[in-house]
Amino acid sequence: MEGKIKMFDQKRIRSHWDADHERWFFAITDIVGILTESPNPRKYWSVLKGRLKKEGSELTTVCSQLKMTAADGKAYLTDVADTEQVLRLIQSIPSPKAEPFKLWLASVGNERINETENPELTFDRAMKTYLQKGYSKAWINQRLKSIEIRKELTDEWENRGVKTGKEFATLTDIITQAWSEKTVREYKEFKNLQKENLRDNMTNLELVLNMLAEATTTEISKEKRPASYNESKEIANAGGSIAGNTRKEIEAKTGKKIVTRDNARLLASREKPDELR
Repeated sequence: MEGKIKMFDQKRIRSHWDADHERWFFAITDIVGILTESPNPRKYWSVLKGRLKKEGSELTTVCSQLKMTAADGKAYLTDVADTEQVLRLIQSIPSPKAEPFKLWLASVGNERINETENPELTFDRAMKTYLQKGYSKAWINQRLKSIEIRKELTDEWENRGVKTGKEFATLTDIITQAWSEKTVREYKEFKNLQKENLRDNMTNLELVLNMLAEATTTEISKEKRPASYNESKEIANAGGSIAGNTRKEIEAKTGKKIVTRDNARLLASREKPDELR
């Protein structure tokens, strides 16, 4: 399940893409808030849900719940609806934004179809998003390359029978600790991060070394063809250690630490001219 933030009329809509069923799910309260402009969309939805239930509408019984991040940064179970269910919901809410919202729904669905057929569009969208956040083009190019390298690694892990979730996370921890001397959790704490993506808060050199560690792990795995999870752990450590040795050599030559507390906010501010800070 892939979490996203979509925008309609400059307003955020929490969304999830279900890759297994190839469907978008949207937070109902976000949609209700946009269509009704109610100061309390949660209450509006609660009242509407009760009325629809009395009317025998299937909408209230088929809607699902997913954990979505709220304004306070915490994840809560949230009523969600897929595109078809949202269209039915719109019919129950009188709003001048109903038709524009229907067009928006169609464009969101089409966007995903186009990206599936042409993966380059995904990178184009990511480039625009990072530019809007204030990153430099040089950093963005590194970041997009890191996504490609990470995908090659996870594909290799899947081919070797490694399970997504905990096993992926453990192998990532091994690689990260081998090159940076920190687990992912320790690395994030070092950079004072919470929900933020660690790679989005790496410097160019940190990204390069992380890519080297993951690319090396991929190549070793392809060559060794591990038959067990424990063998994949050994390979993850080997790949990370090669990048770790490179880090130590660079630090010895420059006299500077590569793993720093710099995060996205600091990186973005440094890229701006003084008059824009």
